[in-house]
This record gives sequence, C-alpha cells and structure tokens, in this order.
Amino acid sequence: MLQGIIFDMDGVLIDSHPVHRHAWRQFLSTVGKDVREEELDFILEGRRREEILRYFFGELPDTALVEYGHRKDRFFEENFREVRLIPGIRPFLDALETAGVQTAIATSASSSRTRGTLQRLNLHTKFATVVTGDDVTIGKPDPAVFQLASRRMNITAQEILVLEDAPCGVQAAKSAGMRCVGVAHRGRADSLLRAGADHVISHFLDLSVEKVIQLWIRINDNNPRSRSAGASAGKHHEPPISS
Repeated sequence: MLQGIIFDMDGVLIDSHPVHRHAWRQFLSTVGKDVREEELDFILEGRRREEILRYFFGELPDTALVEYGHRKDRFFEENFREVRLIPGIRPFLDALETAGVQTAIATSASSSRTRGTLQRLNLHTKFATVVTGDDVTIGKPDPAVFQLASRRMNITAQEILVLEDAPCGVQAAKSAGMRCVGVAHRGRADSLLRAGADHVISHFLDLSVEKVIQLWIRINDNNPRSRSAGASAGKHHEPPISS
C-alpha cells in the first residue's frame, strides 16, 4: 500500500529551470566559457553540481569545485525572485499531509540551496526528511539518494512513489525498487517513459490524494509482483488521472 511520496525539487516542486539556465550561463561567461543553448540542457538532467562542473571543465580539484559552485549559486540567488512554486503543488502537499501520507525530498541540489529554497517558499515544514546531493557520494542515476530517503522515512521501497522530471532521476528511482511517475511540465513525456517511468503526468492542478491512490493501484496492477500491494488499496475509485 502507498505510504510515502518522494519529490524531486527542481522542476517538480519549484519552477526553477529557467533561473538555473540563466545562472549557469552567467557563471560560465565569467570564466570565459561561451556555451551553446543545447549544452545547457545537461544542467536539467538532475545531476549534482560537481558533475555539471566536470561536464563543462573536466576534472577539477576539490577547491575549484567548491569555489565555482559558490559562484554559480550567487548568480542563482540574484535571480531567486523569479523562482515559483509549480502550480498546484502547495494544495497537493496540504492534501497529502491531511491524509497522513509521508512526504520527502530527494534532490541533487546542494543542502544550502535546498534548505534555503524551502525556507523562502515556506515549504520547510512539509517534509518528513530532505535528502540532498551533499548527503550522498554518488548522484542520480545512482539510487543512493532515494535509498537514503526511504531509510529515513522508515518506509520500504515498495511502499513509495517517486515524482521526477528528469530521466536520470527516473532511472535512480526505478533502480531503488520504487514506482515512479514522471512530471512532464515541459513536454518531456517520451524521454521520461523511455527512462522507465511507470506513468507521466503534465501538472498537479486538481491532483487529489484519491487520484494518486488510483494511479498507484493501476501501476501495481500492471506489475504482477506488486499486485497484492495494489489490491490492498482497492477501495479507492476515482476518474482516471489526467496525464
């Protein structure tokens, strides 16, 4: 039975991708790197900051990774006013809290940026645990960040649903043995399904706990190994969730 939901942060809880692109472009220009627009797509793949820096610069000493990371974050902070909650996410979190469904965050973002963002947007009390890129040694698509969240929640992987907007995040969730729904705000449904997403939604507007449970049942009914878990929640019947 569904006991907990783990959210990615950027692109799932908050609409931050345009600000990230701008911040990375600003930072890279300060060190003489003029990158093509398509090269910046890499920053939206749910990678840790250190991996993004190595993508653009190759191997760097730890001191440079820290310095460059802080410089990039300053550019992000300068434009934070443009970061918005994903429409529908706050009422959805409120509904999950009322229903007693545990929630957590598993993000590749740094601890300081994650916790600062949650504070500013008044989301810091909404999650049982927050796992960041600083809490694991290997980032997505490795499952470590989701496995750690599962342990901290004291919920098994088979009882957790993950919401992710990046293919490598979907891969990480599936490698952790969890069900995963892709969130395709910007038309990335095909890539999320190819990565292994069990289902894809396009928004959180009018998303209810009952619809999520129905989706959970549908996903598990399509997976014979999990059919008993889906059947235990079979009393919930709502119109099909929009995708």
